[in-house]
Amino acid sequence: MLNVQFDAEALRQIIREEIQEAVIDTQKARELPPLLTRKELMELLHIGQTKTSELLARSDFPVFREAGLLIPTDLLFKWIEKNTKWVEENSNYLSVI
Repeated sequence: MLNVQFDAEALRQIIREEIQEAVIDTQKARELPPLLTRKELMELLHIGQTKTSELLARSDFPVFREAGLLIPTDLLFKWIEKNTKWVEENSNYLSVI
């Protein structure tokens, strides 16, 4: 028989840390310019040139090419949210964590 013990204080600490990280991420998002350059996108997402090129080549990735190659920050975060939801809904990703 499986015996599971629940540590409420440890759970509270995890929740506090996650909330703090989310607040920091939200503050960073507010500090970003309305349009990101390729380099800023790479720094923000912590990705290299290859992954950046793959993202920019996607037809559903928000890119403003009329003024060079710029990424609208607000649309980027909406794209991330949409695609994160897609992964959650179409895979067993959360059951693995």
